[in-house]
Amino acid sequence: MASTSQAFFAQVYDLVSQVPHGQVATYGQIAHLLGKPRAARAVGYALAHLPSDSMVPWHRVVNQEGRVSPRGVGTLPGDRQRALLEHEGIRFDAEGRLDLRRLRWQGPDAD
Repeated sequence: MASTSQAFFAQVYDLVSQVPHGQVATYGQIAHLLGKPRAARAVGYALAHLPSDSMVPWHRVVNQEGRVSPRGVGTLPGDRQRALLEHEGIRFDAEGRLDLRRLRWQGPDAD
């Protein structure tokens, strides 16, 4: 079972690494693209377990509402994610949402 989880995590990391600067994907979108449409939470779990020095752009994955999902206790990780996205030129509205229609990555096969 651990090897299955490790393989899934590796697939998540590979796919998330393809999300371009200034664009985002959702947890559900990543799961769907991996052929596991019911595994959105597992995608989040995989990203939460990245080493702190990882080059995987975990911050480019948001929830289905276009919001940064809180991680753990407190707001610091969410604040960090938002700051990283804002540094890439992504803006949030007054409710803390970004424009998924405009910013959503279309996937690895999009031209």
